[in-house]
Amino acid sequence: MNTSATRAFFATCPKGMEYLLRDELVAIGAGDVREALAGAHFSGTLETAYKACLWSRLASRILLPLAEFDAADDDALYRGVQGIDWSEHLAAHATFAVDAGTAMSKLNHSQFIGLRTKDAVVDQFRQRDGSRPDIDTDEPDIRINLRLRRDRATVSLDLAGSPLHRRGWREEQGEAPLKENLAAAMLLRGRWPEVYAAGGALLDPMCGSGTLLIEGALMAADAAPGLRREYFGFLGWQQHDIALWRGLLDEAKQRAENGLRTLRSVFFGSDADPRMVQTAKRNAQEAGVAGFFTLDKQDMTRAAPPPGVEHGLVITNPPYGERLGDRAEMPKLYRALGDTLRQRFSGWRAAVLAGDVELGRAMQLHADKRYALYNGALETVLLTFDLKPRDEQPREAKPLSPGAQMLKNRLEKNVRHLRKRLAREGIHCWRAYDQDLPEYAAAIDVYGDTHGDDHLHIQEYRAPADVPADVARMRMREIARVAGEVLGVPRERIALKTRERGKGGSKYGQMDQRNEFIEVDEDGLKLLVNLTDYLDTGLFLDHRLVRGKVRELAHGKCFLNLFAYTATASVHAAAGGALETTSVDLSATYLEWASRNLALNGFTGVDHRLMQFDALEFLQRDRGHYGLIFVDPPTFSNSKRAEDFDVQRDHVKLLEACNERLTRDGVIVFSNNFRRFKLDREALETHFEIEDWSAPSIPFDFARRADIHGCWLLRRRKADPGVNPWDSARIKK
Repeated sequence: MNTSATRAFFATCPKGMEYLLRDELVAIGAGDVREALAGAHFSGTLETAYKACLWSRLASRILLPLAEFDAADDDALYRGVQGIDWSEHLAAHATFAVDAGTAMSKLNHSQFIGLRTKDAVVDQFRQRDGSRPDIDTDEPDIRINLRLRRDRATVSLDLAGSPLHRRGWREEQGEAPLKENLAAAMLLRGRWPEVYAAGGALLDPMCGSGTLLIEGALMAADAAPGLRREYFGFLGWQQHDIALWRGLLDEAKQRAENGLRTLRSVFFGSDADPRMVQTAKRNAQEAGVAGFFTLDKQDMTRAAPPPGVEHGLVITNPPYGERLGDRAEMPKLYRALGDTLRQRFSGWRAAVLAGDVELGRAMQLHADKRYALYNGALETVLLTFDLKPRDEQPREAKPLSPGAQMLKNRLEKNVRHLRKRLAREGIHCWRAYDQDLPEYAAAIDVYGDTHGDDHLHIQEYRAPADVPADVARMRMREIARVAGEVLGVPRERIALKTRERGKGGSKYGQMDQRNEFIEVDEDGLKLLVNLTDYLDTGLFLDHRLVRGKVRELAHGKCFLNLFAYTATASVHAAAGGALETTSVDLSATYLEWASRNLALNGFTGVDHRLMQFDALEFLQRDRGHYGLIFVDPPTFSNSKRAEDFDVQRDHVKLLEACNERLTRDGVIVFSNNFRRFKLDREALETHFEIEDWSAPSIPFDFARRADIHGCWLLRRRKADPGVNPWDSARIKK
């Protein structure tokens, strides 16, 4: 392997830490960094990968992909693994191990997949010269990582060799140890580097084996988290560059020496269990930071700022009560923690990893941020606080009305039902509630930004005429309160859009003009949404699967997006491998927004055109041909700059005009949100073969509104000669 060559890598991490990992890899010097579910893709040289292994506080493993291939059966898997020249990576007398995983594939037994992979590697060596490498599952010379998803296999080298959270300093641990990379995520979310730079201290009143304090000290000292590890997965690799690695180690040792020389003694921990205090002391000694610590046996309720320390970060991981019988005692513990923080730590920051939102709520403190993090397989919530004087006397919240309590029960049920699938599929923007209870007529949408914060967009439906205006307003206030409590979102991150009654009937009131955009993730792509300034946010959540279909169909085609709005479909088409994209909209505001969405994902230049036109006028003027056309018109439009448009009346004319610009093997994806819409099949089937894709296009979180939109795939009839001879590519003028 050419050590200066740029290669693609993948860093794994626990779910909930992807955006932090992305920022960390950028800081390390990685290129092309983009987050994914439970990890991040990046590119760089071998030096970049070594630095990630040595310096990442958040990653679990650093993977170097070697091959990707279809593996619908064990023979295909065997052939694919044998297609890799293993002598480039492994000596014949060396050792290796295989970690295998599978999801949504015909081969669904991980152990069998691992054995078949092992056989392919061993047989290749035997066939070559009769020798064979051995298996070592503890510290092999190389560790092979094989992941099978939807019958597609990815084979990688695990350059870490063992999980990177194993820093090499832990001598002992408690009953429920906190992984070091999760501790690092808590410290970063709690803004510990900023607190330390401002002269603050770190205090853990339930320190256990000392993980948070030790990680905090090593972070402040600029000590590489992998510096004490004696084993990495690349040390026995045939392409390991020893000189490069030793140079990086020497640099890291020098940085740690300099950092420890100037480290301040501002680390304070206590625990009610004297055995844990002793364990924390031994771990701190092994990590080389014991001289900077003050550790005492003390109950959490007696915690207080050390003498002379005016500010800092209180950080802790209280028990969750996972064992039967313990759970009932947990709210009392969390309430006592909240009292301690409120009464004694005014002016400090705090970060608490709670078992769930309910336990966090028991502290009776106002969290400024809430992050979902995984402690092993257990989903937890990290709450961060600025402990200002306003928290000294928490106001008792008024009891919920019976109706609001019903709403809360329904919303909690919805969230429980959706959460696991949302996490499994990496969905950050979704619908949590859609007029499930007629009395509470609103839609509640969640937008998770790329910093890990959730925002809510609550939009009121038209209230029945017999509901008084003051009752409707009261119910909307209850919706905002309940949604914020259940979803753990503070009021400042909730956008509430209500209808006003006046001449012409019910309509939405004046929108804000904040010009505040948040960056969200959809299927690995970054998109901008604005929750306050417009009726719509810039991202139609019910079209998530439609955009996915566009991405699937776009490969190798020229793509036309009519009524493009903010061009989210164009971003997906470009990501799917479209040769070029053309986005057409009449609004300059939306085209500017579209430009930002495309640029945010690296899609710029002449291959991504933005055209300010009425859609029908553009089709009449344009002479290009497209292999994929997306048409998602409004129900009605009466713009002063174009003729009036009615989707029911005008859709045949619109689609026939699209046919003029469609290649022989092209596809039109046509959708709209007019619930009474009827596709005129009789008129359209002259030219098109029509597939009704409405039902498959409705996301699972919109199941209550199965008619929220319709979607059809239109392909030119083979008997229809059309008007152009071109195949899937548009001929450029």
